[in-house]
Amino acid sequence: MTGDVLTRAGASSEYLLSVIIPAYNERATILPILNRVLAAPVHLEVVIVDDGSTDGTAEVLKTQVQARFPNVRVCYHERNAGKGAAIRTAIPHCRGDFILIQDADLEYDPAEYPKLLAPLLDGRADVVYGSRFLGGGAHRVHLFWHRVGNGLLTTLSNMLTNLNLTDMEVCYKVFRADVLRRIKLRCRRFDFEPEVTAKIAKLGCRVYEVPISYAGRDYAEGKKVGWRDGLMALWTIVKYRFYD
Repeated sequence: MTGDVLTRAGASSEYLLSVIIPAYNERATILPILNRVLAAPVHLEVVIVDDGSTDGTAEVLKTQVQARFPNVRVCYHERNAGKGAAIRTAIPHCRGDFILIQDADLEYDPAEYPKLLAPLLDGRADVVYGSRFLGGGAHRVHLFWHRVGNGLLTTLSNMLTNLNLTDMEVCYKVFRADVLRRIKLRCRRFDFEPEVTAKIAKLGCRVYEVPISYAGRDYAEGKKVGWRDGLMALWTIVKYRFYD
């Protein structure tokens, strides 16, 4: 990083992690993932954004979450706006020193928060990405073409940002809160991933990767990312390299 774009964060023994959970039609998994998040061995708060769900997710949040969990805040979109839009809604409600993105399914394991936070807490990093491809954790084996598409998008993103990521599209991204708040996010859907990657690169952030486990689901189980999102990601990678 050059100049005074960002101040350096030193090691800290006291911190608060804000976990953002965008949720769209995740009635079956929203309570299990929330319980896993709250059981993570870190000091945290949770901000859930129901993104216009039509399957009863909002009702579960209203009746089974809001009154029972004082460290969980819930926001509601009247209609579906996309993952990026949900994250943008959540950021102003985050009070933590660090902000982590957590999908509402069960693909990622909140027990791994401590190792994601480690490079931030000791002052080495401004942003940490998980990586499903560095090894080190159990992985479900499936969806070959998703792996190929992810590799192509990550490679193109690296070419235009001069980063050397292995998994740009990963859900687990953790930011120093002051870093994320400096970024003007515009994307509304899954194109959040390449947009925020391009913008942290422009800021000159110190980016680390940490190997994580992954229990990916298929479309029958509720996976939502499709080929149209891949095309949008391609455009987003190019767009935010040259424009904003």
